[in-house]
Amino acid sequence: MNISANPSRRFASLARAGLIVGAACLLLAACSPEPSAAIDPPLAGASIGGEFDLVDSEGKAVRWGDFAGKYRIVYFGYAYCPDVCPTDMQRMVQGLNQFAEAEPDQAAKIQSIFITIDPERDHGAVLKEFTSAFSDDVIGLTGTPEQIADAASAFKVFYSRGETAPGGGYLMDHSNVVYLFGPEGEPIATLPTDQGADAVTAELALWVN
Repeated sequence: MNISANPSRRFASLARAGLIVGAACLLLAACSPEPSAAIDPPLAGASIGGEFDLVDSEGKAVRWGDFAGKYRIVYFGYAYCPDVCPTDMQRMVQGLNQFAEAEPDQAAKIQSIFITIDPERDHGAVLKEFTSAFSDDVIGLTGTPEQIADAASAFKVFYSRGETAPGGGYLMDHSNVVYLFGPEGEPIATLPTDQGADAVTAELALWVN
């Protein structure tokens, strides 16, 4: 009796053949690499960032091009900020430190940069004291009011001086975005300091390679 004349034997043969084919397909799938979907950075193509002429806390001239080949974290704020700037800086540095523990080689490619929006008060020792409170690896930059204005404009950062208090102090209103730039100075993403250090670490792991 041939297979075609016996439905039960024909079904069993087809089932065995199906198992063999299925196993072969699974084997091929296991040997083939999983296709990875390329994800464009959120800020890809945005006109954010660019050349600036500023100075560090020691008075040394610093330009955007000096960081070529490095990933760059850039934050605009001011040392006398009572709450927002210290919180953002702390979470940014904590997130970077956590990333460095997991991926030291990648983290070594990152330079953190703090640019003051209050050059009238954030000069020399004040700037150094502020950045060092979070990490000695953060470079603090200042300049003339015109230089700061030009840099803030290039990085799409808003700021303005508030009213002077009776004691002579004042606050600064400003946007508190933390940017991540690539080795060629291209904008990649913003770091979610509002979500905590772990979120910053995760974002760095996504884009720094």
